[in-house]
Amino acid sequence: MDLQFECSDCGKKYDPKTFVWRCECGGLLDLEAFKIEFPIENIQQRSATLWRYKEALPFDPEYNAWQSITMGEGFTPLIQFRAESPGVLLKLDYIMPTLSFKDRGAAVLIAKAQELGATKVAADSSGNAGTSIAAYANRAGMACDIYVPESTSAKKIKQISAHGAKVHTIPGSREDTAAAAKSAVEKGDVFYASHVYNPFFYQGTKTYAFEIWEQLGGNVPEVLVIPVGNGTLVLGAYYGCKELLSLGLINRMPRFLAVQAEGCAPLAHAFESEKEVAEPVVNTGTEAEGIAIADPPRSRQILAAIRDTNGVIVTAPEKSIQSARLELAKQGFFVEPTTAATYAGFIEYVNHCLSGKMSSKHEPLFKSNPFASDAEKVVIPLCGAGLKAD
Repeated sequence: MDLQFECSDCGKKYDPKTFVWRCECGGLLDLEAFKIEFPIENIQQRSATLWRYKEALPFDPEYNAWQSITMGEGFTPLIQFRAESPGVLLKLDYIMPTLSFKDRGAAVLIAKAQELGATKVAADSSGNAGTSIAAYANRAGMACDIYVPESTSAKKIKQISAHGAKVHTIPGSREDTAAAAKSAVEKGDVFYASHVYNPFFYQGTKTYAFEIWEQLGGNVPEVLVIPVGNGTLVLGAYYGCKELLSLGLINRMPRFLAVQAEGCAPLAHAFESEKEVAEPVVNTGTEAEGIAIADPPRSRQILAAIRDTNGVIVTAPEKSIQSARLELAKQGFFVEPTTAATYAGFIEYVNHCLSGKMSSKHEPLFKSNPFASDAEKVVIPLCGAGLKAD
């Protein structure tokens, strides 16, 4: 398969075999459109993993080495939250090999890195992506360096190390960590397995949308609630839904409700200010470390995607994260604070809709209470297991 990267700023094209991760002009790279197929009868006869959609993934048809890398990731349960809330569905993406949704992107990215001939990878992460990259790189026989902020959960650091990666803890912000990883990549012949910069990661997270479509009997919900920091799941789900739409498998896009942490919300501020690009903010502190991104590199694309779905970006009150986590736990779902923040932001938004306190600039996503009616279905991802948090 002859794939090309294309700069989102100047349009220059690159061969992924060069391991390039950013355009010489400084622009971000996207994957050029490629022909995909969705043979649903064949898909439904395959194992319940994300690889059932292999014709929609960016691999040569003859490439089969992914079979030795996969750990059965994907096709996680989609279940009703509570019996009295038939319209609220939870996608249990923390039931993954390394206990987070990042396994979707990591499995595809590392398999692609292997196909391209990489023998060593590096990545920066607040924890979950680094864990996933470390696990799959080890299965692929690749050396791996993971850079994390020194504030990262000790449990996540221990897990990354256990998967065979060399862990580098970096003082300062999440952005300082990314800078350290980029510097290391530029000094050596290393494949930058970034869940932010490498477009192949989003080819894995787009399977989130495919699975929901299948699990809902060939439909998508009215609303997808998704946490957003670097946009890994937002962009993946958006690309997946757009592909389903282009194939004629759905006739509308779901509206996106993206949730940021109150203490670090550059995208929410940009959305409310009607800006095309988010301005960097100071992270004033949040328990939701997984989405605490003060300067998201793909902010332009994230904001455009949310607006294209006629969606909104909201913030989760910091004071509500622990109570939301406890509420989920009482229903049997023990999640990390970032996932709890997603649920807290959803509750806050629903309450605003029902109270009539919504901004007049945006059409409310809910006309009725989704907890009391199934007239409007909503899917919320549970992205990370609670055992990962300190």
